[in-house]
Amino acid sequence: MSAQSPAGLRGDVIKDLDAVEKKFVGLAQAMPQEKYSWRPAEKVRSVSEVFVHIVGANFRIPQAIGVQPPAGIPRDMEKTLTDKTQIVAKLKESFAHLRKGVMDTPDADLDKAIKLFGRESTVRGALLIISTHMHEHLGQAIAYSRANGVTPPWSMGGAE
Repeated sequence: MSAQSPAGLRGDVIKDLDAVEKKFVGLAQAMPQEKYSWRPAEKVRSVSEVFVHIVGANFRIPQAIGVQPPAGIPRDMEKTLTDKTQIVAKLKESFAHLRKGVMDTPDADLDKAIKLFGRESTVRGALLIISTHMHEHLGQAIAYSRANGVTPPWSMGGAE
């Protein structure tokens, strides 16, 4: 997690990453390995594919702001990485990569024009996409866990 977050938007994104990482990792650890292949319907991502989708996004979306992924991150990872222990490790690694990329991005670059998914955007826009994308899939992972009788670890006390 982050020792010293910057002020402003980057600091807010870092705080969000810290909270979302804790929830993703907690869900990934709480879900039994035998449920990692479960999917709610044909042609919909499985449990493992949702977690690995976030891993891929955490490594690849920052390319739009000039942060390259480490070597050896395959494009077909969603289909090939299915082991719970490896997925949890990759989630942690990908969040550390993403966090460093946000920390290393100067505030002066926030309004810099970039291309993101083939559209005109800014570095600030990429940071917002990073955050909203994760929350979209966090909701998906929560629904998957509940459908499989797994209570999200942070809600054990009754409040989410």
